[in-house]
Amino acid sequence: MSDTSNSDSNTPENTGQSGAYPNSGYAWYVVVLLTIAYIFSYIDRIVLGLVLEPMKADLGLSDTNMGLLGGAAFAIFYATMGIPLGWLVDRKPRKLIVAMGAILWSAATMATGVARGFYQLFAARMAVGFGEAALSPSAMSLISDLFAPERRAKAIAFYSMALGVGSAIAYLVVGAILTYAENADLSYLSFLGVDKPWQVVFLAVGFPGILLGLIFLTVREPERKQTKLSATDGQGAATFRQTLGYIWGHKLPLIGLTVMVSGMTAIAYTSMWLPPLFERTWGWSAATFSNYNGSVLLFLAPASILFWGWLIDHFNQKGRHDMPFVVTRAGLAVLVVSSVIFPLMPDVWAAFVISQVANVGFTMVTAGGITAMLAILPSELRGQAVALYYMFISMTGLLIGPSVVPLFTDYVFRDESLIRYSMSLVPLLYGGTILLFSGIVGRAYREELARFND
Repeated sequence: MSDTSNSDSNTPENTGQSGAYPNSGYAWYVVVLLTIAYIFSYIDRIVLGLVLEPMKADLGLSDTNMGLLGGAAFAIFYATMGIPLGWLVDRKPRKLIVAMGAILWSAATMATGVARGFYQLFAARMAVGFGEAALSPSAMSLISDLFAPERRAKAIAFYSMALGVGSAIAYLVVGAILTYAENADLSYLSFLGVDKPWQVVFLAVGFPGILLGLIFLTVREPERKQTKLSATDGQGAATFRQTLGYIWGHKLPLIGLTVMVSGMTAIAYTSMWLPPLFERTWGWSAATFSNYNGSVLLFLAPASILFWGWLIDHFNQKGRHDMPFVVTRAGLAVLVVSSVIFPLMPDVWAAFVISQVANVGFTMVTAGGITAMLAILPSELRGQAVALYYMFISMTGLLIGPSVVPLFTDYVFRDESLIRYSMSLVPLLYGGTILLFSGIVGRAYREELARFND
């Protein structure tokens, strides 16, 4: 395939960036691979919550223990290792970083299935976080060099739809694997010490990612593009100190936007407790909830997030460059309100329908947030800045979402059956507070965006 652009609107003169963009067919091929990797990573990330109850019972763990495994254990490396990995993304072949990360997180997911206690599980989940930290900074850097700004939102939305699709596939596939394992003779896995259905789940969902990591070795690296505004005066990739200095110098739009998106992740990561919520509150089994939720998400998530990506590009091409922020703020409002309400519903179907409205808000923030961030980042520090962005939203989300819910349940309400109130408090207290200040961030964001589009 040719590495030249196939559209005049994709030329450097029209985008304010140096260098031609790759052929759109090859660019989308890379995005598809990145999206599949993101799907696998998200399945490996959330699978713990889908087998929480049997795993907790077999290993004698508490809600707080499981919250630490799903939150702090994963977040420690997922967040902190993003910084050195982001530094590498700005300097080294990104395909290698993605390949090694996929192999590591997949192997660590399989190791979770054979761990024998809390500390082994904690170590395995940290390794999953380490591997997954390599993906999104690399992906956003690659997408920025594969697509011109006015065509970027659809590619980012396609990549980001992996979150919803990954959730849907996880719910459906994990349910199928559990059904198989519960009725199968597992003696062929006895050499690994595997004799429980939940252990089979970790082995089965981890293995494909290793193969995908090897495929990434065949990807061609695109040329790195330069934005109009430089953070290093054309002296190559920014140092970490320069990156921090730039972010601090533009803290209200950059940090403010990041905090807004962290409201989404804090709420999104409470999803670990959705199966227990529906089981304890309305009597749905984990399998029943997984089948319903997975079936809806499989269609709702990609359709919704692709629509928002299309809408952002549509308005961007008409000169409405702040549309990513508009979608982000509106999505956060939808997510917060619906997430506060649905756990308090008296009827299971009312709760389920409103929870899907929350998923629409989630897709809006997911499509808009990172697109808005990339629009105000100089190219020389993009990998590091995106790593810091994901570090903050992931650390915040993972520490608040999975961990605060059981803390409310165990130490405030002191009754596992009252988990519904814990689930409602997280979006109210954190997301609601952020919404109060989002207007100030919006004004600063539009002023910053004007500098990049003058």
